[in-house]
Amino acid sequence: MKKVFLFIIAVFIIGCSSGEIGMDAGLSRISSESIFENIKFLASDSLKGRNTPSPELDVAGEFIAQRFKQYGLKPVNGSYFQKVEFVKVDLGDENHLVLSRNGESINFEIGVDFIPYNFGEGEVEGEIVFAGYGITAKEYGYDDYEDIDVKGKIVVVLRDEPQENDSASKFNGIRPSRYSFPRYKVQNAFEHGAIGIIILPDPLNHLILKPRGYAWPKIFKNLPRASLPIQLAYMQRGLIPAVEAGEKFIKEVFGGVQVLKDIQKAIDESLKPRSFKIENVKIKIKVSFVKENVYANNVVGFIEGTDKKLKDEIIVVGAHYDHVGYFSPSTIGSSETDSIYNGADDNASGTVGMMEVAKAFGLSKSKPKRSILFIAFCGEEKGLLGSRYYVDNPIFPIEKTVAMVNLDMIGRNSIDSLILIGWSYSEDMKRLAEEENKAIGFKFSYDGEKDFPRSDQASFARKGVPVIFFHSGEHEDYHKVGDEVDKINFSKIEKVAKLCYRVVYRLANSEIRPKLNEGKVAD
Repeated sequence: MKKVFLFIIAVFIIGCSSGEIGMDAGLSRISSESIFENIKFLASDSLKGRNTPSPELDVAGEFIAQRFKQYGLKPVNGSYFQKVEFVKVDLGDENHLVLSRNGESINFEIGVDFIPYNFGEGEVEGEIVFAGYGITAKEYGYDDYEDIDVKGKIVVVLRDEPQENDSASKFNGIRPSRYSFPRYKVQNAFEHGAIGIIILPDPLNHLILKPRGYAWPKIFKNLPRASLPIQLAYMQRGLIPAVEAGEKFIKEVFGGVQVLKDIQKAIDESLKPRSFKIENVKIKIKVSFVKENVYANNVVGFIEGTDKKLKDEIIVVGAHYDHVGYFSPSTIGSSETDSIYNGADDNASGTVGMMEVAKAFGLSKSKPKRSILFIAFCGEEKGLLGSRYYVDNPIFPIEKTVAMVNLDMIGRNSIDSLILIGWSYSEDMKRLAEEENKAIGFKFSYDGEKDFPRSDQASFARKGVPVIFFHSGEHEDYHKVGDEVDKINFSKIEKVAKLCYRVVYRLANSEIRPKLNEGKVAD
C-alpha cells in the first residue's frame, strides 16, 4: 500500500512539474540578443517607417515570415500572408456645399467654410434635420434620433459628445468614447436613413469654429501625399457623403452661434435630445474622390495543437508591425535632418516580442493542446485596419478563437512596470496574467483601460473574444522621429515576451476557456 501511495505521489509530482518543464524549455529560447537582432532590422532607416502600404512594409513582412518559417511555424493555406485590400482616397476636383433658402443660394468655400471627410462620396440634395450629437446609445438611454424622421434627408450634428468636459459623464468621462468619432456619426446617420451628413464644431466647448474634416494634401499644401487615407475595400459600401462645416454655416442655418450654443447646453444639462427639422432650407452636398486600390499583408504563422478535442480551438498572439512612415523635410519646411519615424517601440518592440514567443513555441519539441496563430498586423496606425480585416475575414472561425493576447509598445519606461489593458473585459484573463506575473515580477498598472480602443485587441473584443493587452506606456518619442532602437530596453522586451509566453502556454494547455465579463463585448 505504501509503494502504491508513493507511486501516486511520484506521478502527481511528475505531472505537475511536466508543465513547468515544458514551459521552461520555451522560456529558455527567449533572449534579448535575438530581440536586438530582429528589432535592429525592423526599425532600421532602410524600412522608412513601415507605412501601410509601402514597399518597405512588404520587406518587413517578408522578414517576419522568414523568421516564422525558421522558428518552425507553419503557413496557413500554403502562405504566411493574409492579403488585405485597401482603397487609397484622394480628394477629387468637384466638391460643393450649397444652402438654398427662399430662392437664394449660398455657396460655401472648400477649405475655409467646409472640408469633406474621407467616408462616402456622391451628390445629394434634400431638407435638413438637426440631430443633436448624432448619437444612439441605448446603454445610456440616449438617442438623438428618437422621435425624428431623417429618411431621405441630410442631418446636421455636433462634433464630440454630451458633457465633453465632465469627468462624471456617462460617455466615458472626459475621455472620448466611440460615440464621438466622426465615422460612428456617419454610420449612425446612414442606418437611420439619412442621405448625407454635416458635422459642426461644438460652440459650447470650443472657441475656434473652423471645420476640420480630413486633412487633405490638396487643401493643406504642406502635407505629403503619404498622408492620404486608406480604407478597407470591403467597407466602402453604405457610406454617405460627409463634410464638416464651420462658423459661416452655423450662422446661416441657426441665425447665430449663440443659438446653437444654447441648444447644445440644453442637451448637455438634460441628456435629452433636442432634434428638429430646419424649415425652409435645403442643402446640396457633393463630395468626389479619386480612388486607388492598394494592398498590404497580415503575416501569419501557425502552430497546430495536439489534443484531438482542443486542437480546433485557436489562441491568437498579435502585434502590429506597421508604423507611420517618413516625411520629406523639404515638403513641410522642417529643419529636421532625421525624417524617418522608425517606430522602434511603436511597434517593432511588440513585433519582436511576439516573434520571440513564436520561437519559444515553434522550436519546442512538445506542442500545446490548442492551436496558436501568431499574427503581425498591418494598418494599425491607420485605424486598426489589419486586425479589423482579420476578424471580419478570419482564417479560423472567430467562434473557435479562445483568446487574443496583444503586444504593443513594450520596450520603454521602467523595466519593472507594465500596463495591463483589457482586464475589465475578462476577469479570467486578468487573473491569468496576474498569476503568471508572479514568476516575472512586473508591477502592473491598471489605469490604461481608456486606451483600450487604440490597439488591435479591440477588434477581437468587438467579436466577443476575451483579450489582454501588454503595454509599457507612452513617452516623449511617441510618433516622433526619436523613437529609435538605441532607446529600447531589450531586457524589458524579453521580460514581457516571457510573461506573454507563460500566459499563452496556460491558455493553450488548459481545458477551460476564459470568459468575457457579463455585458463586456466591445463596440
